[in-house]
Amino acid sequence: MNITTETREEVWHDLREPGAYEWWYFDAEDVESGISIVIIWFAGFPFSPYYNERYDLWKAAAGPEPPLPADYSGFSFQLYEHGRESINFIREGPNGLFESARPEIGARFEKNVFSYDSTSGEYRLDIDFAFPARQKNVKASLVFKTCRRLAYEKKDGGSHGSGPMHQWLLSVPRADVEGALEITGLPGEPLRRLTVRARGYHDHNFGAMPLQEYISRWYWGRAFSGHTDIVYYLVFFRDGTLRPLTLLFLHDHHDGKTRVLDNIEITEGNFMRGLFAPVHGRLLQLSCEDVSLDIRHERVLDAGPFYLRFTSAISLERNGQRYDTFGGISEYLDPGRLHSRFMRFFTRSRIWRDGEHSLMYDIYNNFKRSLDLKKR
Repeated sequence: MNITTETREEVWHDLREPGAYEWWYFDAEDVESGISIVIIWFAGFPFSPYYNERYDLWKAAAGPEPPLPADYSGFSFQLYEHGRESINFIREGPNGLFESARPEIGARFEKNVFSYDSTSGEYRLDIDFAFPARQKNVKASLVFKTCRRLAYEKKDGGSHGSGPMHQWLLSVPRADVEGALEITGLPGEPLRRLTVRARGYHDHNFGAMPLQEYISRWYWGRAFSGHTDIVYYLVFFRDGTLRPLTLLFLHDHHDGKTRVLDNIEITEGNFMRGLFAPVHGRLLQLSCEDVSLDIRHERVLDAGPFYLRFTSAISLERNGQRYDTFGGISEYLDPGRLHSRFMRFFTRSRIWRDGEHSLMYDIYNNFKRSLDLKKR
């Protein structure tokens, strides 16, 4: 298990091990307008029921050829407005829909592209997709302007090199995001154009085997305030002899200094679960040296059999000084539920797999489209 901030590690690694995965994550939050956007490119989609079923068949020797990660590439776009989902688009397909810019940093899935300008330190995202199940078309052009970077590296996380390979690249702890988003629907419906001026974040993950085979749970979050920027990353392993891999990034706006703490004490509390949501802690307490964080997971923005995304309220105490509570975004992941065939059945309701027909996908999106019509 590695953590790094080396920008060149963002290039596509072309992993070919069965169950391997790689993704590039971007999010932007415009607090004033209430808009939040999450965009992800996948080369090996680790949450795909199609990929996981194919992997299980191969592992059980029922499939003659191992699955190639690039044949399970994907693209995900979520738009939230005032804490409610407006668009939840996940498209998956075989090798050919995905293309990397290697040796440069960047990737394309169909007409959705991101690129990186090493001179300016800017990422450009050009989005263009049709969403027939919701009768929408979406186009967007966004620029992530890096506010700051840091130099940091941590290897193995206590496994002494014997554990599986997973790498988290904290690319951009904070960015200024500018651009525009256009949403069109059926003929005669008005064009929606949203101007985006937001605070953003970007990271990159890859691994050489399925997440569910070595990770038990995973918390991540980020928050920006007038006094401090925070990113936390907590990974618990299925092997109970391994210490959790932890990192807490803090940037103080007053003195301009950045700290990275990687020996975090974690307390989880107020455990809850939903009909399809995994058991998860709604309260986290993180402490290390002179820093203490209380994180309260509040409104659920997105929920699935193995994943939750929240708005969060964060209380920070540093050097005995307590700061006003401020808001952020948090995620929780329970990869073990990816083993469940029952849960995979429901996960299909979210994913449009190229060349596959899913009754669950049709039912889910017909229901969501009817809700959209009622809101008008």
